[in-house]
Amino acid sequence: MSETSREIRLASRPVGEPTSENFSVADVPVGEPGSGQVLVRNTWLSVDPYMRGRMNDAKSYVPPFQIGEPLQGAAVGEVVASNADQIPLGATVLHFLGWREYAIVDAAAVQVLDTTIAPAQAYLGALGMVALTAYAGLKRIAPVKEGDVVFVSGAAGAVGIIAARVAKHFGAAKVIGSAGGPVKAKRLVEDFGYDAAIDYKAGDLDGQLALAAPDGIDVYFDNVGGDHLRAAINAMNRDGRIALCGAISVYNATTPPPGPDNLYQAIGKRLALRGFIVGDHQDLAAEYAQLAAAWLKDGSLQYEETIVDGIDNTVEAFLGMLKGTNTGKMLIRLKSA
Repeated sequence: MSETSREIRLASRPVGEPTSENFSVADVPVGEPGSGQVLVRNTWLSVDPYMRGRMNDAKSYVPPFQIGEPLQGAAVGEVVASNADQIPLGATVLHFLGWREYAIVDAAAVQVLDTTIAPAQAYLGALGMVALTAYAGLKRIAPVKEGDVVFVSGAAGAVGIIAARVAKHFGAAKVIGSAGGPVKAKRLVEDFGYDAAIDYKAGDLDGQLALAAPDGIDVYFDNVGGDHLRAAINAMNRDGRIALCGAISVYNATTPPPGPDNLYQAIGKRLALRGFIVGDHQDLAAEYAQLAAAWLKDGSLQYEETIVDGIDNTVEAFLGMLKGTNTGKMLIRLKSA
């Protein structure tokens, strides 16, 4: 193929908050798929908070991005050349070689999508890994029981919006969300199924949470860490459960941030705090997909997308997501041929 593909590369490792100087854009020839491979023209790219950790040269649950190499992430696209019998030409597929316009992918590493259920990009959000994260966290890690009061931080983000629906599915009596700014907080209640909302930018997180949950909380789904985790521990009832999913408040820290100064309360309250990675819970994917398909059909699963157009704006979208400029899933829409 004579076309070229634009791809975003890691130019240098960020120290603290990333900037555009940490990235570069390259034009590379589009190759031909080898045996058992497909060539995908990407149409939607995902940018996600966990990618920030992969920009550090540190041991983690996924290998770090390499300087000078294209970044990776979830993507949806169309198969424009196939050298794999099981993946037909023209199929819409999900894979994990994003941050580029074209990708050659092993057939075993792509998933053919059913776009009659929902638009293709929904498989990066409401039908994707972020949604499974919410489901696994509230089913298995910090199980929601009938009548529980549930608190979710980062509630206007991709995982947080789905978490409200999932918590209600498991019988939560009240779901409280925290988001930044009055507009997002208002939308949590009006659009996304939350019973109460906290605007953390207004300050007094402990006081706001006490007003929203005067009898305490039973489950906390943590996407933020820091002061949110501290406030949640203060508000937890005995035998409370905390799912440690993310800590976006400290991702750009240049020195190790201190832990919550009230962690001792976990002893007397008999709390369970458990970290998790969604990749360890793929056995729940089919179960969640069946539920989500029904919720989408009856309209009870509300989700939101913040869409940025063009491969050249991928970095800007990623940096904005780290600052909370998105509501729901941050997506990059690429032009189709």
